[in-house]
Amino acid sequence: MKKIILLLLFITAVGFKSQKEDAFTAGEWFKFRIHYEFVNAGFATMEVRDATVNNKNVFHVIGRGYTTGVSKFFFNVNDLYESYIDKETGNPYQFVRKINEGGYTKNQEGFFNQSENKVLVKDYKHATEKTVAIPKNTQDILSSFYYLRNYPNIDKMKPGEFVAIDMFFDDTTTKFRLKFMGREDITTKFGVVSTMIFRPLVQTGRVFKEEESLTVWISDDDNKLPLRIKASLLVGSIKADLEGFKGLKYPFKVKIK
Repeated sequence: MKKIILLLLFITAVGFKSQKEDAFTAGEWFKFRIHYEFVNAGFATMEVRDATVNNKNVFHVIGRGYTTGVSKFFFNVNDLYESYIDKETGNPYQFVRKINEGGYTKNQEGFFNQSENKVLVKDYKHATEKTVAIPKNTQDILSSFYYLRNYPNIDKMKPGEFVAIDMFFDDTTTKFRLKFMGREDITTKFGVVSTMIFRPLVQTGRVFKEEESLTVWISDDDNKLPLRIKASLLVGSIKADLEGFKGLKYPFKVKIK
């Protein structure tokens, strides 16, 4: 169950920016504290670095998720996700996925050929590789977050409208859809912050109670930082709150401290 939530943090902690400039820059870092019911289950971090791939300047984004304290004894999680993203198009060149979730491990690397709409996936655990056809502008799990932070005209969306992108994960492409719910001021450890609310549509039955069981609050400023995530599960509930941040491109707006 904890691995599902750590994964969702990378998929659904989504912010948007209506201008053409990137909503982030190299040096940005933030951290989530994850709670299952009243238990501190773990943390997740995301950061942006500069890098070079095939003589092109790219963003190297890194996401980590891990359990802490008592939770480690019940289900130990240590996940690493990386993505190398073109600074102009926002499309990924390469992804890395190294996970250890209660003894379940995966060690993969993917290499995108966006001009031919293909991705080469190398599985180092099983010493295999294969090429998979993908739609144009397909994102990986981590690049999706940063791609959507720059999504155009998001401020013009009305409650009930959707945003959708193609996302490659576990050797297949899925249509990732987000429903805009409206705006709300919420109380955080940093103070009262104006937010935009989204609900990613999730699969029901195995983990979640219903299709709209997951809710995400993102700051309604130029950074569009994820501030809070709540999920109603078949058993219990999960909450993740922004614990800390640094290196933001724009001032973080707080209404009341």
